[in-house]
Amino acid sequence: MEAKLGRLISKIVNITSLSKPQIDEMHNLFCKYFDNASADKFERDLKEKEWVILLTDKKSGRIQGFSTQMVVDVIVDGLPVKIVFSGDTIIDKEYWGEPTLAKAWLNFFYSLANNSGNKIKLYWFLITMGYKTYRFLPVYFKQFYPCVDKETPLFEKRVIDTIALSKFPNEYNQATGVIKNLSGREILRAGVADINPVKFSNPHVRYFVNNNPEYMKGDELACLALIDKENLKSLAFKVMGSKTN
Repeated sequence: MEAKLGRLISKIVNITSLSKPQIDEMHNLFCKYFDNASADKFERDLKEKEWVILLTDKKSGRIQGFSTQMVVDVIVDGLPVKIVFSGDTIIDKEYWGEPTLAKAWLNFFYSLANNSGNKIKLYWFLITMGYKTYRFLPVYFKQFYPCVDKETPLFEKRVIDTIALSKFPNEYNQATGVIKNLSGREILRAGVADINPVKFSNPHVRYFVNNNPEYMKGDELACLALIDKENLKSLAFKVMGSKTN
C-alpha cells in the first residue's frame, strides 16, 4: 500500500561496528518470524558475514529490517568467481511492500559488480526458505537459477554446488539443489510465508514449492543470479534510481 512507502532508511554497516544493543534488536526482530533462532547461533552467523543492510524507521530510529552479506571468492572450472552471499534477512510485517530493502540490495550488488572488474563474474547466491525471497529473482533478474522455464547451465550449476557444498557439506543435496535442515536451524513461524491457492497459481511460487516442499521445516533452495547490467530488468534500475539500463 502506498501509505506504507517511504518510512524506512537503509544503511550498509560493517558487522564489526554493530553495537550489542543493535545486535539484540536484530535478534528480537528475527525471532518474531523464526523459531529455533537462538541468540548464540544468530551471533555466530552474524560474525561470519562482512556487512549488514540495516533498515530503520525514519521517525523512531528502531531497526525494522536487515539483511547480512558477505563476499566469497571461489574457483570454478579454473575460473575465479566472486559470490555475494546473503544470510539472515527479515523485514517487519508492518513494512512489507516498501521498496527500501530491494533498492539497498540492488545498489549494493551493482556497486560490487562495478568494482569487481569485467573479467570476474559476480553472482548473487542466496538460500531461500520462503517463496517471498525467491520471488526477488524473477522480479529483478532476466536469468536466474533454478528456474521454472529453463535448465540451469552446467557452469552455473557448478557454481551453486561449489559454494553450497563449502558452506553446507552435510546438508546440501546436489541432485535437488536443496539444503536440508538437519542441524536444527531456524524455521519460519506459521503464518509468515503460508501459500494460498492464489499465490500457488504463480508459476514461480509453484516451482519453488515443488522443488523445496519442506520449506516450512527449514529446508532452503540454493539459488544463483549473475549480477550484471545485461541481466538486470528495467524494473531493477528503476528501483535503484538509476538510468543505466
